[in-house]
Amino acid sequence: MFPRINIYLDRIYQNAKKLKGILNTIEIMGVTKGVCGDPFIAKEMLKGGVDYIGDSRIENIIKMRRKGIESKIFQIRSPQLSEIRKTVKYTDGVFISEISIAKAIAEYSRLIGKKIGIIVMVELGDLREGVMPEDVLNFINESRNYGAEILGIGTNLGCFGGVVPTKEKMEDLLKIKETLESHGIDIKIVSGGATDTISLFEKEIIPGINQLRIGEAILLGNDTTGNRRIEYLRHDTFTIEAEIIELKEKPSIPYGVIGRDAFGNIPHHIDKGKRKRAILALGRQDVDIESLIPTEGGLEILGGSSDHIIIDVTDSQNNYKVGDKISFYPLYPSLLKAMCSKGVKKRYIKETN
Repeated sequence: MFPRINIYLDRIYQNAKKLKGILNTIEIMGVTKGVCGDPFIAKEMLKGGVDYIGDSRIENIIKMRRKGIESKIFQIRSPQLSEIRKTVKYTDGVFISEISIAKAIAEYSRLIGKKIGIIVMVELGDLREGVMPEDVLNFINESRNYGAEILGIGTNLGCFGGVVPTKEKMEDLLKIKETLESHGIDIKIVSGGATDTISLFEKEIIPGINQLRIGEAILLGNDTTGNRRIEYLRHDTFTIEAEIIELKEKPSIPYGVIGRDAFGNIPHHIDKGKRKRAILALGRQDVDIESLIPTEGGLEILGGSSDHIIIDVTDSQNNYKVGDKISFYPLYPSLLKAMCSKGVKKRYIKETN
């Protein structure tokens, strides 16, 4: 059945193993949010050497628990107040930046007799989540007064403001750790960032940073924020296949009065004369069209709608017909959508026993 995403489990395992070897003493949290908490992929990450799993959504975490993932799992997006009970029940730790969340976690943990660790996120300039540096000490002291178990501190860079992780940013985080410890607060974990922070550790380990949260590098071998393809990792870990449902020669310029497309955009087209165009049974509700890369040359993605992708196949060496499949390598936005789409079938491939 199509469309489908082919998942090469051995290659994901190889990426996890390679990164663990390079990062060595750094604990790796294998992040599964990009694959909708897929338990088979989580198992390959763990087999490859990641120390535990992280996911942003409690629904994904519950799914992994029910499919037999017994390792530690952290909820890396702050839980909502409305889901605290599930968070405490199913996770081992959380990343938070609001005192009301810390209080709710401590209260429910005490009620059911289970403590989970808290990592306090610190704002270092990217302006996503995080307590301002000058407020961290008071935040942690108040959290501890409620009975919260503080494991450590962390930061996020690159995801919202595009702020690049640097050694100076890591040193800023470590200075906060030193301040906290000078006040008698034991900081076990300093979580220095995500895939975009790997480049800082490829040449030297920054003493004191002992955890990274890595998803994209393991899953795709890429670092989108750092705008690089990580050469020592596998990039052929997923392919997405879709079936041709129409194949015709048509003009390359729409004709008639031009308004906006189905998503409110004004389309722009280049007149190339008549071209051979394939329509695929795959659309924007399943993938991010702009982050698909055809696995063969001579194909041009022209655009699409919620249910269709339109491909110019004129220059392809393949003599396509209706019913044939065209395949793509997904970048992170397309991987995320495809793995979360009910309309995209999943096929797991293991090349070795």
